[in-house]
Amino acid sequence: MVFSLSRRRKSVPVSGACPYAHAHVPPPAPVPPPPAVADPSAWLRQEAERFVRQFHLEQPHAGDAEGRVREVGAEIDRTGTYTHSPAELAFGARVAWRNAARCIGRLYWRSLVVRDLRHVTAPDDIAEECFEHLRLAGNGGRIRPVISVFAPDRPGRPGPRIVNDQLVRYAGHRTEAGRWVGDPRSAPMTAGALELGWKRSEEPFQVLPLMVRERPGTRPEWYELPDGVVKEVPLRHPEHSWFAELGLRWYAVPAISDMVLEIGGVRYPAAPFNGWYMGTEIGARNLADAERYDLLPVVADRLGLDRSSERTLWRDRALVELNVAVLHSFQRAGVTMADHHTESERFLRHIAQESRHGRPTPADWSWIVPPVSGSATPVFHRYYDPVDPSLRPAFLAREP
Repeated sequence: MVFSLSRRRKSVPVSGACPYAHAHVPPPAPVPPPPAVADPSAWLRQEAERFVRQFHLEQPHAGDAEGRVREVGAEIDRTGTYTHSPAELAFGARVAWRNAARCIGRLYWRSLVVRDLRHVTAPDDIAEECFEHLRLAGNGGRIRPVISVFAPDRPGRPGPRIVNDQLVRYAGHRTEAGRWVGDPRSAPMTAGALELGWKRSEEPFQVLPLMVRERPGTRPEWYELPDGVVKEVPLRHPEHSWFAELGLRWYAVPAISDMVLEIGGVRYPAAPFNGWYMGTEIGARNLADAERYDLLPVVADRLGLDRSSERTLWRDRALVELNVAVLHSFQRAGVTMADHHTESERFLRHIAQESRHGRPTPADWSWIVPPVSGSATPVFHRYYDPVDPSLRPAFLAREP
């Protein structure tokens, strides 16, 4: 997504949305627990102070930083943790996106809509708020970047978890005959849903239920996504009428839900967020990867391409037409989507903008360069500030 953190390279299984505040991202490595230190409260005070000072530096209207540092320190001494103000929470969530080294869509970080739902802890209520998140983010097709932040982990009281890696994801399972139905990447999630009592179909684009744990170790509750919550785009090609016969579609809002938001040492394990898709996330990864829907041979055959040799570049030609269809279909449906050339130009604008503020822009080249026509985009031909794993606030991959 253009707010996505989940797109992987071919060496690993791939995921579709980035939280790019759009949607490109496969799961990163699990996040380590907070460092094992002799005095966890001292570590938390250090992280909290660092964040509070950053907040006041970038938000000069916020008042006295020293007073807030003392207030937070006293709260940590008293309770073992502290509570962010609504303004601190919003700032932290936005800066976590700004710090996301794998996301090409960071130009829009200030526009993130932050929903403060820290009071919501019951699975039924979390599910309802996740459905509302999808409605708000969908916005009639004009996708809005949104994050919904639920209760944090607190000493002796861990926060809730959303089991799904995205709020919307298509099921996948292997038939008795050995044929895959749906998205193979979702096989473990599909198996988990079936164990809870959910019923699958032979539909290749069947939306998985939302699964929520009240806290780690508890049995998840599952919820079918209500009608009208998931907007899907049927895929058509502007020149080939047969493309519609393939029956392909994809959902409009890529909302990552398995990453931990860490702000000033406080971790929010349930904080689903979205941007909008970049076309290649769907056309070059989700539908094209051999370990996903594997549609390149199908499209190549319908195009009449010669698949007898790799030297005919049939994969490349089929890949381009598949991406043409995705971009055309989302535009025709009035749903926000970025193309990789435009988004690459915008990312360089983001770097220039951050440089004017004296801030580095760490970036993982292998994630920033698009999976189609990489060398034809300006992000290919340059180096980036090195990735700093200690940079905070941040979105971190949750433990499996």
